[in-house]
Amino acid sequence: MSESSKQAPRVGVIGLGAMGMGTATALLEQGLDVMGCDISAGACDAFVECGGKAVQFPSALGDRDIVLVVVVNGEQVEQVLFGDHGVAGHLSAGSLIVQCATVAPSQARSLGERLGESGIRMLDAPISGGAAKARSGELSVMASGGATAFDQAQPVLDAMAATVYRLGDAPGVGSSMKLVNQLLAGVHIATAAEAMALGIRMGLDPDTVYEVITHSAGNSWMFENRMPHVLKGDYTPLSAVDIFVKDLNIVHETGRELAMPTPVAASALQQFTAAKGAGFGREDDSAVIKVYQRLSGISLPEAANDDMGA
Repeated sequence: MSESSKQAPRVGVIGLGAMGMGTATALLEQGLDVMGCDISAGACDAFVECGGKAVQFPSALGDRDIVLVVVVNGEQVEQVLFGDHGVAGHLSAGSLIVQCATVAPSQARSLGERLGESGIRMLDAPISGGAAKARSGELSVMASGGATAFDQAQPVLDAMAATVYRLGDAPGVGSSMKLVNQLLAGVHIATAAEAMALGIRMGLDPDTVYEVITHSAGNSWMFENRMPHVLKGDYTPLSAVDIFVKDLNIVHETGRELAMPTPVAASALQQFTAAKGAGFGREDDSAVIKVYQRLSGISLPEAANDDMGA
């Protein structure tokens, strides 16, 4: 970290969405000095109500020793680091960027090189576990970077993660591992939706399908975690359809660059793309099941407040 703060790092968190807000709050509760950053005034206000500090422009985080980037995609990462109000040009040499967004490995490597030209370290540290684990400080972190970057990030990693995988000594390895995870996650969600839709089409009770499958060999973490959203008819986004359109596209493009076929991931990508095209992009990723509703006419459970007259 910078010379001014050897003991307790001053931390910035860019992106106060479901994952970023949870992470920032977990860091705050561990006694760290945390300043959040989001273009949404509402998100900033919510973090201030939790006891943190907040700004709307990344450039205002120039006094931070460590800055976590928890945004949606690679384009946003570029903007918050190097855009008109980017933080990179305002940080001191020796500061650390912890890059948590899912991006292509090639982009992670490029980001590390560009930051390094200004004497700023980067930990390539994609996160997994969902909003609830972000809030409880129990994320999994797939990280790569230099030993100094890991040492510098330790107080933050201790506060936000249950498990930190040290995967390599340079940016890019962490993002490569995250792509493996996202391939599996996207396929499992799409498959869970297809399986539940088939059960409903065959006349099975969806609650019974859930009960039986979660105690059978065909279960997956995603089936067990996402299908309750379908059973409740609640598609409030914790992780949106748009996220998997983006992530599975990165998987597809990376496979193409490596001449590595990914046909199962491609099939899942088509299902998420269909859901996005049908207008469900900003709904929870479990809303991919609505594609099957449109194709086969199945009836999905409705939220309790969707009753007539509600």
